Amino acid sequence: MKFPSLIALSLLFGLSGPLAAQTAAVMTNGEVRKVDKAAKKITLKHEAIKNLDMPPMTMVFQVKDPAMLDKVKAGDKVSFSAEDVGGAMTVTGIQMVK
Repeated sequence: MKFPSLIALSLLFGLSGPLAAQTAAVMTNGEVRKVDKAAKKITLKHEAIKNLDMPPMTMVFQVKDPAMLDKVKAGDKVSFSAEDVGGAMTVTGIQMVK
């Protein structure tokens, strides 16, 4: 039995680039409550985070890249992705919502 190649599957499902073998990051809407550059952490009031099976709440996250914190301030509406990285809830991507 032959198995379809990743390229064929990515074309079939409309995926491209480096994400072809992975699912796209799950984005969640939230509001920045606090930015702590010294501790490399951000506090977000967020909707349910589906990939982490987490209900809506306000909580502190670590950030994968501290440079993310230079782009946001308290009160900003954002869309972000988060993952469990070694037991720490970590923001892996963030963007402003217009």
